[in-house]
Amino acid sequence: MQVDSQHFDGTDKPEEPAPDTVLETAAERPLSGSDEIENPRSEVVRFGADAPLRLECGKDLAPYQIAYKTYGALNADRSNAILVCHALTGDQHVASPQPVTGKPGWWTTMVGPGRPVDTDRYFVICANILGGCMGSTGPASINPATGKPYGLDFPVITIGDMVDAQARLIDHLGIETLFSVIGGSMGGMQVLEWAARYKDRVFTAVPLAAAAWHSAQNIAFHEVGRQAVMADPEWAGGKYTEEARTPRRGLAVARMAAHITYLSEEALQRKFGRNLQNRGSRTFSFDADFQVESYLRHQGSTFVDRFDPNSYLYITRAMDYFDMAAENGGVLANAFRGTRTRFCVVSFTSDWLYPTRESKEIVQALNAVAANVSFVEIESDKGHDAFLLEEPELFATMRGFLGSAAAKRGLAPGKEA
Repeated sequence: MQVDSQHFDGTDKPEEPAPDTVLETAAERPLSGSDEIENPRSEVVRFGADAPLRLECGKDLAPYQIAYKTYGALNADRSNAILVCHALTGDQHVASPQPVTGKPGWWTTMVGPGRPVDTDRYFVICANILGGCMGSTGPASINPATGKPYGLDFPVITIGDMVDAQARLIDHLGIETLFSVIGGSMGGMQVLEWAARYKDRVFTAVPLAAAAWHSAQNIAFHEVGRQAVMADPEWAGGKYTEEARTPRRGLAVARMAAHITYLSEEALQRKFGRNLQNRGSRTFSFDADFQVESYLRHQGSTFVDRFDPNSYLYITRAMDYFDMAAENGGVLANAFRGTRTRFCVVSFTSDWLYPTRESKEIVQALNAVAANVSFVEIESDKGHDAFLLEEPELFATMRGFLGSAAAKRGLAPGKEA
């Protein structure tokens, strides 16, 4: 099996801008997202044509590559590794600057020296998912059979395919068992899939604000976003790159619609209310009169510069296909039979995208197979995005759970050689 590993001095968290933030022009940004597709500024492991990845759709993918970042040091017996799985629009830059936007990593509140996921104690790995656009193979990558971007010729992938690709990366790093797999939202789906597919390789699992299947409501929101992208004339049937076009408006609208689902009514009201945007009265036009309109337009316009439209289609479809019960005879508990993994399941009271009842279904399934599981519902009015924000109870939960598990694992405190 041919595996080629390259290392770059890579350095993400898209911060939420203030509603009156002045937008950068594309020329003012360091690089466009396209610069990161084939040669990302992070570590990359490349798997050759002799090491195909069998996908759930029945096709083989080869060659392919996985881009990733690491933080901290792997200890001598390789027992302190934590895999952090990112959400839909995240990437591998969990605790270091995102190279396209220049903004801090997307989870610097959680990952870093002295943080709950302490990089002085743990070796943290975060990989750009298969199908992504920050260095891992996806629809924007070059198809070796044609010399052009895959576009819609890229095979449809699943959350399970993403996890199988990550497992190849973990093998490449010489790690037999992960101390923990942690992630929120779609990252939490990957955590659950890891715990089900690789039971003997996961010591602890922490799914945050996640579910074991994608609801009809969430599929509906995703379909609105996909249709917005595909209805943009610049999408060009998925061949926009070949034609030097970009469906900016469609992808921006998709991002705007999705971003609303990440917040709560309380958070939107507190942050914006009905405040006008840099004006004293209504304009009686369709300009962005309200701060919340300006905020959403900003979220949409900046997203386009760092994310590939076809990747958005493929990743949202992978989430829609996610259903762990259906994959296990209609019984979710079957996915976890025989597990020895220690679980910590976390939900948030104002998360209406992945509500607490869906986390409780995971807990009930784990209880049904006598798994070691803790469950915490955190009071928060910040909505689904609460797992990314300043939440002291979440930080305390993570410190306590990981610290207790580390003691049982025999991990010494502090940075290990």
